[in-house]
Amino acid sequence: MNLNLKNKVALITGPAKGMGRAVTLAFAEEGCRLVLAGRDTAAIEPVAAEARALGVPALVVRCDLVDAAQTEALAAAALAEFGRIDILVNVAGGSGPIGKTGWETTADEFNDIVELNMTGCFNTMHAVLPAMIEQRGGKIVNVGGTFGMRGRAGRVAYSASKWGLRGLTKSMALEAGAHNINVNCVAPGMVDGPRFREKVCANMAARLGISLEAAMQRHADDYALKRVTLDADVANACLFMASDVSRQITGVDLPVDGGWAML
Repeated sequence: MNLNLKNKVALITGPAKGMGRAVTLAFAEEGCRLVLAGRDTAAIEPVAAEARALGVPALVVRCDLVDAAQTEALAAAALAEFGRIDILVNVAGGSGPIGKTGWETTADEFNDIVELNMTGCFNTMHAVLPAMIEQRGGKIVNVGGTFGMRGRAGRVAYSASKWGLRGLTKSMALEAGAHNINVNCVAPGMVDGPRFREKVCANMAARLGISLEAAMQRHADDYALKRVTLDADVANACLFMASDVSRQITGVDLPVDGGWAML
């Protein structure tokens, strides 16, 4: 796929594993110059090495996204290295408590996931937007979730954080649009991987007294396409939103869920 992204500078948060790794390598394959940010740089470096093996530069920057000063320093490092920031993809996030009702969820559990999933994205957008405004263009892709579109029992904190991210995305899209900047949200459904299998499915299996495989199938059966999402599906949606193929799309939520949020 050639989306004319070669030599664009893409800043990606949470690139070390899962969706983040898939997104990072998808942008590398398109020829983007990369800035990879997260708290654990040792975990990011192997992904950066894979990207460099594809022929693109990859700068790794340690950054705690909930610290505004660190995200400002992150943007400054990207500008110092490459002179511009064309794309921001906010993949970093957490799941919060699973299987707890709202009254069982502690205030700390709620606040921690809201801060990571909402404040972290606000901080990175706040940091990169001045450069995008100055260069008269940019693409911001926030990775949300379909539980921020329909809600989900037992996932109160996570669902609230992703609903909030939708509002943040839409408001920023309205504000940044006049500067030729698109701001969108890609909303995965359940994504196959260790967190899905070892936390989500394991919780369901224990609660219902069924096997892990049966729990996975129950999730798949919820979707129109009868399959859960893969990391590559999310990466492809992010590429689409970061390219000029989607030039006239902003402020939207794109479910990548096999048909769950719309049912």
